[in-house]
Amino acid sequence: MPEPPAYDAVLYDERLGVPLRWWALATMFLASVLVAFLVATPLWVALGGTALLTAVVVAVFVGYGAAHITVAGGVLRAGRARISVVHLGECRPLDAEATRLLAGRDADARAFLLLRPYLRRGVRVDIADPGDPAPYWLLASRRPTRLVAALEASRAHHPVRGGYDAPDSAARWTDAEHREGER
Repeated sequence: MPEPPAYDAVLYDERLGVPLRWWALATMFLASVLVAFLVATPLWVALGGTALLTAVVVAVFVGYGAAHITVAGGVLRAGRARISVVHLGECRPLDAEATRLLAGRDADARAFLLLRPYLRRGVRVDIADPGDPAPYWLLASRRPTRLVAALEASRAHHPVRGGYDAPDSAARWTDAEHREGER
């Protein structure tokens, strides 16, 4: 039988980077801008303006694609948000249609969303913590089944969930104490 992963091991890490086709479109756009500037302005203005616009496009794409989804150490991190796996309910991978509906018509305004328009599939992670105002997290993912498997593995090996023999530790913590211990 395989040994369970170390409690603090990274079970899943995905960067929601901008796809190659966006970079290709941006390159074609910037080339068009350069040609238009070359026709209408001096060379130094055309090159300077295009360089400035290129820097802006790169900064926007890199910033927008910098969001990560990580499962490590009993914590799910999605972008800047994080939650202990102790507070997670059911986790379900969603196909493109289910993700679209849950992000649109069937959405709950209180839900936490980490979506990208270039990622069609996602994962719905129900929140079991009654003190959390978000009923679920909807996370875009390129590999939703792997994310769900990592969340399930992390919950199975978390001390509060019984994966470790911890009779005097986190198993008796209140939610407030548990959250304080994560900080």
